[in-house]
Amino acid sequence: MSAAIVDAMEPITLIGGGEVAAGALTEALALAPVLAAADGGAAAALAEGHMPQAVIGDFDSLTQEVRAQLPPEALHRVAEQDSTDFDKALRRIAAPAVLAVGFLGARVDHQLAAFNTLVQGHETPCVLLGETEVIFHLTHAVELPTRAGEVVSLFPMQEVTGRSEGLEWPIAGLRMSPVGRIGTSNRATGPVRLEPEGPGLLAIVPRRLLADVLAAVRLDR
Repeated sequence: MSAAIVDAMEPITLIGGGEVAAGALTEALALAPVLAAADGGAAAALAEGHMPQAVIGDFDSLTQEVRAQLPPEALHRVAEQDSTDFDKALRRIAAPAVLAVGFLGARVDHQLAAFNTLVQGHETPCVLLGETEVIFHLTHAVELPTRAGEVVSLFPMQEVTGRSEGLEWPIAGLRMSPVGRIGTSNRATGPVRLEPEGPGLLAIVPRRLLADVLAAVRLDR
């Protein structure tokens, strides 16, 4: 892991420069009150009346106008161009978990890059918060209080298997792959238990479960 720029004992909110779903930043900050920004996400934070504690990225999306509003000690430039600003920021945050807003919506290529970043093996788990859903890398067994009929989607970023309880279509025995069988549009029959066998599986669940997902993925520090 790269040297931590933000080190906290509680979850961190990270804002990006993409579309910020209505109420998402407020909801995230209620659970993770320390705010960091990935590059141009600083503009989104300021627009919503919040000053990020740290801004991390290569600064190619950070305008001079926005930069002038930020204290110099909050600016942390990472010059390399081999990773996204989302990835740069995650690798420099040490916390029980990160709640990320502003990384979904608008541009599909940005969303795909965010999904790729989620499965890159960061030490700090991350949950993406969107307009209607939350998305996270399923790295261990989790239990969530889903309701019967709610959509639970599983998308493999590489070949992976797993087990489930509480899904209308169980995944045990299935070998999922981004170029083969996937697990989207499944439905809960009640509370679910999801357990991957290996890395690379994204879980997509209703946004109302954000606090439950955070509790399920966060590390003890």
